[in-house]
Amino acid sequence: MTDPLSKLTYFERMQLEIEDSFDEELELEIEDSRLEALAALMEGDPFDGEERPERLDRRVYFRELFRLQHELIRLQDWVQHHGLKVVVLCEGRDAAGKGGVIKRITQRLNPRVCRVAALPAPNERERTQWYFQRYAAHLPAAGEIVLFDRSWYNRAGVERVMDFCSADEVEEFFRSVPDFERMLVRSGIILIKYWFSVTDAEQQLRFQMRIEDPLKQWKLSPMDVESRRRWEAYTVAKEAMLDRTHIDEAPWWVVRADDKRRARLNCIQHLLDQIPYQDVPKDPVVQPARVRNADYLRHPVPDDMYVPELY
Repeated sequence: MTDPLSKLTYFERMQLEIEDSFDEELELEIEDSRLEALAALMEGDPFDGEERPERLDRRVYFRELFRLQHELIRLQDWVQHHGLKVVVLCEGRDAAGKGGVIKRITQRLNPRVCRVAALPAPNERERTQWYFQRYAAHLPAAGEIVLFDRSWYNRAGVERVMDFCSADEVEEFFRSVPDFERMLVRSGIILIKYWFSVTDAEQQLRFQMRIEDPLKQWKLSPMDVESRRRWEAYTVAKEAMLDRTHIDEAPWWVVRADDKRRARLNCIQHLLDQIPYQDVPKDPVVQPARVRNADYLRHPVPDDMYVPELY
């Protein structure tokens, strides 16, 4: 079978590669648009007739997102070149958009430099450890960026609200966490903490969209549903957390997240602003000529080994 790509010029092939690199973000945006369409069909209005915040224009969003992702690559190079250690905590209510922001930050970065730590519930052994122990194992070495999709602040949020820990354990956490974070900063870690804030009505809408969408239902756990009922308890817990753990060495930054596009751009730009960086000098890369040996013979692949080309 003739490869249709073989008829394209070298420039056309390069253009396709560039377009393909953008397709992932376009697919994610189409997914968001599909959820918006589902919202329009839902019964009831969590906003009680009030208009939702106007979404950022798609063209503006894509232009700024690609520009910021290029800056993230420059930041990554700077972190790696200078051996910096960066920790970014992403906290917020369920469906606040933490995962979407993390996905856009890491999308074009080297996973060996920038990685995500999304820890499951502690196992029986971990529950007997020092509370911060399992999180400390994921802290970065020199030249690494680690984004925590939820972090040690689980104790101040979901564990407290869902009664997975005692009041004494919560109080001990509040006493310990400022010292723990000051210790991290003294050790040379750059610690940046984000709280993604959504309104009551916006969370209700996003939960309902997940219920209606078979591709998103897996995201909605029984605990997520219960958290919806305990909205006010989460608010009390969040306020206490921000009040008692907002320290000079590691302050909290609140991202308004009702508009996902604006939240992503605002968070990425703010993250870039926290670490002064410049271009890193690099040696020019020249692609060498391929070695060709006269006795090399490429063996054909049997037809039955190929994946059927249905598209």
